[in-house]
Amino acid sequence: MATETARKTPKVNKARVLRKEKITPHMIRVVVGGDELAGFDAGEFTDHYVKLLFAPPGVDYPEPFDMQAIRAELPRDQWPVTRTYTVRAWDADAVELTLDFVYHGDEGLAGPWAANAEPGDVIRFLGPGGGYAPSDEADWHLLVGDESALPAIGASLERVPEGVPARVFIEVAGPEEEQKFEAPASAEIVWLHRGGDKVGDALVRAVRELDFPEGSVHAFVHGEAGFVKDLRRHLRVDRRIPLEQLSISGYWRYGRDDEAWRSSKAEWNRQVEEEEAKALSGRNG
Repeated sequence: MATETARKTPKVNKARVLRKEKITPHMIRVVVGGDELAGFDAGEFTDHYVKLLFAPPGVDYPEPFDMQAIRAELPRDQWPVTRTYTVRAWDADAVELTLDFVYHGDEGLAGPWAANAEPGDVIRFLGPGGGYAPSDEADWHLLVGDESALPAIGASLERVPEGVPARVFIEVAGPEEEQKFEAPASAEIVWLHRGGDKVGDALVRAVRELDFPEGSVHAFVHGEAGFVKDLRRHLRVDRRIPLEQLSISGYWRYGRDDEAWRSSKAEWNRQVEEEEAKALSGRNG
């Protein structure tokens, strides 16, 4: 029974804020580390993510922090609230983990935390998870995303082999939100400015209009679930790209916080897959 309980209780990592900087008007970079993070391991994937843990308002947890005890002794509405963030960088030698936060004032949990974070502040998190890195076997790469995908796209560009073409489409609110990335000379990065349009509309247009290079593509498409669904259908049905060559998923969805989206995502994925299968069957018929 003890083994079963341990299996169900994920390891909680603890880190302390080392420094932060505002890299664009709406993006804050926070670097965390400390001796408690010495056992952390990431780097195999460029979409590694962690689940940050935030106490609900008015709730304080005793030290040492014990997730198993919290779940056993407190009502569910007093459990930590999770927010999922992609790892921008992990430096194992310096024991430094870099996370980028989209910030829109007092909206949400993680953005305000990042804005108010001070050196020495403690943050706990679960992870890492992940599953994508640019394949060395691909003839070219396609990277597509909104602000939420910027950390993964930046990390991925650093791993695209020199000389291998990469077509990159990133949508942000305006030119002030563009970032500088380290990327091979063979990468063509196009910044799309949303203005007053719906998130992802410009990305869908750009990919649909793209003259795909010859050869096999390895694609990474992430961001708001609505445009991701449109592009998945386009890539799978219209472009006939095998699923194993795609890393494509909704990081977030309009009108839902992180927990609500995660709880409904499996059903959403099932519906998307069913619609896609019918469309592919119709094309093959």
